[in-house]
Amino acid sequence: MVHIFSTHRTGIPKLFQCFELEAGVANAQTQDVSDYSSQHRTVLQIDWMNKFIFDMWPFLDKAICNNIKRATRPIFDQYVGQYGIESIEFGQLTLGALPPTFQGIKVYEMLEKELVIEPVIRWASTSNVTVNAKVHSFKVTVQLEDLHIMLKPRVTLKSLVPSFPCFANLCVSLMEKPRIDFGFKLLGGDVMAIPVLYQYVQDQISKQISILYHWPKVIQIPILDGASGATKKPVGILHVKVIKALNLLKMDFLGKSDPYVKMRLSGERLPWKKTSVKMSNLNPEWNEHFRFIVKDPDTQVLELHMFDWEKVKMHDKLGMQVIPLRLLTPYESKLFTLDLVRSMNPNDPQNKKNRGKLIVELTFDPFREDNMSSDGEGNASVRREADGECSGGVLLVSVENAEDVEGKRHTNPYAEVLFRGERKKTKVIRKTRDPRWSEEFQFMVDEPPVEDKIHIEVKSKRRGLPFRNKESLGHVNINLVDVVNNGRINEKYHLINSRNGMIHVEIKWNTV
Repeated sequence: MVHIFSTHRTGIPKLFQCFELEAGVANAQTQDVSDYSSQHRTVLQIDWMNKFIFDMWPFLDKAICNNIKRATRPIFDQYVGQYGIESIEFGQLTLGALPPTFQGIKVYEMLEKELVIEPVIRWASTSNVTVNAKVHSFKVTVQLEDLHIMLKPRVTLKSLVPSFPCFANLCVSLMEKPRIDFGFKLLGGDVMAIPVLYQYVQDQISKQISILYHWPKVIQIPILDGASGATKKPVGILHVKVIKALNLLKMDFLGKSDPYVKMRLSGERLPWKKTSVKMSNLNPEWNEHFRFIVKDPDTQVLELHMFDWEKVKMHDKLGMQVIPLRLLTPYESKLFTLDLVRSMNPNDPQNKKNRGKLIVELTFDPFREDNMSSDGEGNASVRREADGECSGGVLLVSVENAEDVEGKRHTNPYAEVLFRGERKKTKVIRKTRDPRWSEEFQFMVDEPPVEDKIHIEVKSKRRGLPFRNKESLGHVNINLVDVVNNGRINEKYHLINSRNGMIHVEIKWNTV
């Protein structure tokens, strides 16, 4: 069955689509042939998943048990030496020959970069887990057996990225209290045979697990780090003031240089930012300000390169230096006097040559976590800066995808974002009416853009044609006042001048 949940357009976007797979053909006699076939295909899909897990289970059993041993080793060790405990270790540890089985699955396709799955899992385990403890030279054995579990978890795969396994984090929570049944033996005696104790233990375990992991509480398991393709989100703004340089190298024929500074943050593909050129000056003063969007202050560095400007030939390099952002304290300005070197190779003999100094001032302003508050109706509103502090920030525009776009001559769509005269474009997707870009653009502004609109237009571009190589497939103008007031919007818009075209856009406003 396919269920589509949505809300009325009162500022709340359409939430998600839910695809529900149910194991079992209920009331098949009263359904027509098409309904029966659809449900029968669903059963086959569930059976395929269960067969896959069954075939993989011997290997999964060993891998999971090895992880359990590694995870519990530090826990066991912390009790050794206390209460007369001399040692704790596993005697037997196996999850048995029977794997968990899926009874049904719901998949939610969100308007976010994530996938939400809600399976119904039953597990009649033949597990055998024994723990041996030596207490005052007396051996104690605890055994867990015949584990039966029924769970309804919610599994969220986010953020979806173009690197295997295509998601950065795995978040798991429970939609309801689990049903757990097991046998528990101590010193060879069946503890769970005591009726009152049996019911109490079952209820307490289910209750504690539910308290820890009941939705919206989650256990988050990182899958990919930042170097594996997971896109990091901006966390603040770096303010750079290039003040001056001292005693630079003489590069011109007349014993002068025409210096300027190029700079960028590591890990970014954005264009370099440059100071102005100071002609015929070995001790130039700039006092020029620049801003960079920071995504990882613990690992990123600011790269600074000094060049001698040349009108015709390639510009000569005067020196360079880097500043790790981890040296900065948030909201505090720090002055750096840098000795310029030829390269960052510590074995480069040219680094011993005096190349002059560069003086810069850096300030890192993290985005405020408290820049949004809720009013009585639950709507977020921006906290106004009554004390005169900076109200600037970063506008993050994510162009996700479009649907049903169509050109008269060709359909090779790309999206163009225009904000305050600054124009940015996505890549071109050839020969499709449903392009998916998932590209994010950043615009730094000095004040909240409450009076601004952002213009997004879908165009088609064809190579090799000297005329009519571009055409518009539709556009949309988005008022940013709601973005500023709510912190973000995530919505699908009907494209103006398009028959059925729609575009999915997410816009965020982060302040410092």
